[in-house]
Amino acid sequence: MKKLLVLLTLTFVATSFAAKAPTHRSIRAEAMGNAHVALVDDKEAIYFNYAGLNQINRLGNYDMRPEQGYYPRNLGDMRLNLGGAGPFETYFSTYNVAKDVQKIYNRASKVAKENGLKESNVLLDSLASHPELIHKMNSYDHKYLTMKVKMDAEMAFHNFGGAIWIDGNVAPYMDAGLIVPQIVIDTFYIDGVAQLGTAYGFTDEFSAGIGIKFAKRHKVESVQINMANYDNIQDTLEDRYHDAADEIFDFDEVSAGIDLGVLYQLTRELRLGMSLRDIYFKELAGDKITPNLTAGINYSPRFFNRNMGFGRKFNIALDYADAFNGQNNYKPFSHLNMGLEVEQTLLAWPGYSTAFRALALRLSGGFKGGYPAAGFAIEALRFITVEFATWAEELGYYTGQDEERIYMGQLSIGF
Repeated sequence: MKKLLVLLTLTFVATSFAAKAPTHRSIRAEAMGNAHVALVDDKEAIYFNYAGLNQINRLGNYDMRPEQGYYPRNLGDMRLNLGGAGPFETYFSTYNVAKDVQKIYNRASKVAKENGLKESNVLLDSLASHPELIHKMNSYDHKYLTMKVKMDAEMAFHNFGGAIWIDGNVAPYMDAGLIVPQIVIDTFYIDGVAQLGTAYGFTDEFSAGIGIKFAKRHKVESVQINMANYDNIQDTLEDRYHDAADEIFDFDEVSAGIDLGVLYQLTRELRLGMSLRDIYFKELAGDKITPNLTAGINYSPRFFNRNMGFGRKFNIALDYADAFNGQNNYKPFSHLNMGLEVEQTLLAWPGYSTAFRALALRLSGGFKGGYPAAGFAIEALRFITVEFATWAEELGYYTGQDEERIYMGQLSIGF
């Protein structure tokens, strides 16, 4: 018993100084507050709980599981996804400020050369004559312009699933500086992950899953660019991007890890889930990765669900997520994710089950770590899906200090 307590204590101490693992951005999950570990009725089981692969072609299948026959059926998933997010309005505003600064600098540099004056003095005089520009610069000072991109290739069917995906993030901000403003690129990284897993149903109520993953991370801690020489900014960004894209396929620094998960159908409508993910065997780009322990519950009321041509899916979920993560002085309630979703088939194929739908709409909402989340998805012919979600992540030094609102869209093709 004492040895177990010592082991648990050392685990918590070690993980408190560790970094987060590569994170797949599931639009469906994020739209409902990222509460998903007990829901996992489709390909999202690959990322949240491999035990959910056992539910594919079982939920909504009256022959295999009569008790859950009322739930819409899913035969499997094969998808290619492309998504992106960013504060585009703020980005273009900052871009315009940077261009104005460059014009002033160029004029000041020309005047200084023509009159034999010191360039910095002329620049200060030029900025002083444009107080409106200084005000704009100060309003954007140290304001992050986080941009994200994701690409996924996914396949999931009963008891088996796998995915190859890339998640990229760049967070530039403006530093007003004393004389000449700077653009600082902070936390630039690209994660590449390949993963594969399986599940097994010991009974109709209990299933377990296990998966293995291989991850590569390329990151740049900080890059500073003088905005007075604004023409070089785009070139610098492109160089950094190409370096990251090239090195992401350098397999010498690939780290391997495993994911574990269980599901238990407590009643016909109530399901419990737990997963321990991102157990990496070595550091990832110099970062020691924090394992993610998440437990949750999902409620699918029979009254609201419908397994017919015009099918309807209704879920309410609650997770206690990422229990080992102590970054940002997390408070207990900051680990709580909760949400609900309703998916309705709007146009059905006559004579076919809900697995073959012509047009469907999904609406979602919830709270992730105390911040609101919402989203929607439109699916046509079960081949093309357009999704959108907004959620928030903590940007400050403690939970609740500084909300970073993220808006992400995604286009998916496949079956």
